[in-house]
Amino acid sequence: MPADMPLWLNFVVAFVIMNVLLVGMAYMTWFERKVMAAMQDRMGPTRTGPAGLLQPIADGIKLLGKEDLIPAAADKLVFFFAPLIIFVTAIVSVAVIPFGGTVEIFGADVNLFITDLNVGALYVLAFGSIGVYGIILGAYASANRFSLLGGLRAAAQVVSYEIILGLALVGVFMLSGSLSLREIMLTQQTELDLGPLALPNWFILSQPLAFVIYMIAAVAETNRAPFDLPEAETELVSGFHTEYSAFRFSFYFLGEYINMIVISLFAATLFLGGTDGPGSDAYWGLGILWLLLKTVAFLFFYVWLRTTLPRFRYDQLMGIAWKVLLPLVLLNIVVTAFIRLVGNGQVF
Repeated sequence: MPADMPLWLNFVVAFVIMNVLLVGMAYMTWFERKVMAAMQDRMGPTRTGPAGLLQPIADGIKLLGKEDLIPAAADKLVFFFAPLIIFVTAIVSVAVIPFGGTVEIFGADVNLFITDLNVGALYVLAFGSIGVYGIILGAYASANRFSLLGGLRAAAQVVSYEIILGLALVGVFMLSGSLSLREIMLTQQTELDLGPLALPNWFILSQPLAFVIYMIAAVAETNRAPFDLPEAETELVSGFHTEYSAFRFSFYFLGEYINMIVISLFAATLFLGGTDGPGSDAYWGLGILWLLLKTVAFLFFYVWLRTTLPRFRYDQLMGIAWKVLLPLVLLNIVVTAFIRLVGNGQVF
């Protein structure tokens, strides 16, 4: 059972996790540029510190020093608050991600998570869908037709792929019997009894189709290539954030990369056992390391896709969601439910 921590200790855990997330987001940009450079036979950042490690700090200083421009015809109140929506919703989504169980630190029982909601998975999905309001409102408030088109694309894309993303997880919920991310993680920290062969009970093994569909929908949900139609520079200049500059643009920038990290943490928890791995039972720090390594693997997948695949046309984007992924995810739900019923002896 989770420890009943005092309020101040909850704030400390939340503060630590939030700052680790922000630092991770900053160095995700460095990681992406280095991986893309290696794939394209380039050097990437090299002039800002050893191996370019100070590049995220240089980028932050540059963005803070830029002139903040607001279009004359913009809806200034909405223009100001829209970037904050996507940033805040991305940050609070990490509240239900379990980085482990309850451990003893300096004689106090500390939960390695901010909160354990019994509907934690729905909490992450809900805030992911709320984040798109930051895109739509920012596009509307900019008084720019290209921005508005980007916002409309984002709305249609989220409506389509949010459905796929949620349905892809139904099989996981049926197998675990819970919507709590901590309970789902604990369910996977057992072994499959296959006679002489012992395998971890990770849901990627029992739900491989759902995992593939989830990853496709997650890339589309975060507006990343090859699904980055809301900010397609080839036809929309820069899409929904065309009119944003300086620190306001940085909120969109932060929100996108934090969303990538949260979605990757979410996937690692749901399909790869979260903190489960060799030695994680004995050392809780090793469990956190396993979770971070799995998350980095998903982030590498994001970068790999961006470097490899061209952007889809908009009709292809919608066709993949409604004509391909939706039938497949519904089939996966039916098959999973049937197998679950057979396993419980409720069929035949």
